Amino acid sequence: MSSLTAAQFRSLFEMAGGEDISFLFGDDEAAAVAAVAAPVELQGKRGWEEVDQGEGSGAVAAKRQRSPTSSRENSSGSNEGGQEEVSEAAAAMAAAVGRGGGRRLWVKERDSEWWDMVSSPDYPDSEFRKAFRMSKATFEVVCDELAAAVAKEDTMLRAAIPVRKRVAVCVWRLATGEPLRLVSKRFGLGISTCHKLVLEVCAALKAMVMPKVVRWPEAGDAAAIAAHFEAISGISGVVGAIYTTHIPIIAPKSNVASYYNRRHTERNQKTSYSMTVQCVVDSTGAFTDVCIGWPGSNSDEEVLEKSALYLHRGVPGLIQGQWVVGGGSFPLMDWMLVPYTHQNLTWAQHMLNEKVAAVRGVARDAFERLKRRWGCLQKRTEVKLLDLPTVLGACCVLHNICERSGDAVVDADDCAFDLFDDDMVAENAVRSTAAAQARDAIAHNLLHSGGGASFF
Repeated sequence: MSSLTAAQFRSLFEMAGGEDISFLFGDDEAAAVAAVAAPVELQGKRGWEEVDQGEGSGAVAAKRQRSPTSSRENSSGSNEGGQEEVSEAAAAMAAAVGRGGGRRLWVKERDSEWWDMVSSPDYPDSEFRKAFRMSKATFEVVCDELAAAVAKEDTMLRAAIPVRKRVAVCVWRLATGEPLRLVSKRFGLGISTCHKLVLEVCAALKAMVMPKVVRWPEAGDAAAIAAHFEAISGISGVVGAIYTTHIPIIAPKSNVASYYNRRHTERNQKTSYSMTVQCVVDSTGAFTDVCIGWPGSNSDEEVLEKSALYLHRGVPGLIQGQWVVGGGSFPLMDWMLVPYTHQNLTWAQHMLNEKVAAVRGVARDAFERLKRRWGCLQKRTEVKLLDLPTVLGACCVLHNICERSGDAVVDADDCAFDLFDDDMVAENAVRSTAAAQARDAIAHNLLHSGGGASFF
């Protein structure tokens, strides 16, 4: 660039914005200055793309454009003369960007390399089982069941997240208990998007799939279950084993006292709060009845009295002639068989307690597999109290699907878990004289049936 005289250089600062200054330079120099003075097109931050949603146009990725400075100072130092120039520049830029006058959306590009690798057909099934606690075939069954409920349509702004990826985000979160921040990075989605997907898929599992897979056994199924339990214990007519566990939670903002778990607090020497999960289990370890959401201060007996099992099946007498076997924390009723809890037991009573423990062990083992399979249940959950029953219900549904598909829990360090629940004794231990007589008869028959007991 040729040198300027003092007068020419000073005139550059005295001219109003937008005035032609090309007369001060040669042709080449004028072009260079014009390029600098023109509104600058700045490329957007790395990792971002712009999507055009103008009318009649498809989604087009383009470099980010920023408008010129919102106002230019004139020679007197005020902004009064620059507003019209800014409006004209903005209009020109809008016309240059798209004739349709469409808006633009900025979407952050995220890395989904891990999910692309895991979802590949070539990915080993053994590694998939370890990651998602279920086989590829079972995962596809879950996706098929949820497709109608969770599928979304593409929009002009972006393509919808596929069903398989939506389900995978939820299953991975339940299986590992991994924080949403890490789930977001793993699947290449936003944190809020992952949180929304988990709740949506869990709600769909509870609303649409639970009625299909968590059902009280019909007559034919009940007979097969009873036969299996009788082979285990020698007790006839058993259609289920009941068990109640506690899920640790963060102290709620309201109604704190009702969620305070005194027994866990005394055992762990740390203030504990929990939510209860009561389930009836069949002979294969699948849940046939669930009651979720009562506060952890309630005893097993109190939770039972509030459950649909008690109100809709027990009270109306729908389980008459059949037994649901529970521990000492449940009361003895016409349909509920529990062990003897008093001191100085006879040999027959010892025998019955041992056989009841064998049946109850089926339910305990099922809950242990439930918590081993879904790591989110092993520690104090971060899920909001109102959403937690939905998440727990989804875990029960997926447990049943895996159990009936033959998917064993993978023996891995990250899913090892020992179930521990405090043993209690029901306050009103015997509620039926007829049930007490029936229990004595069962104990007598077990002792004289030749089955034997380990304490002999």
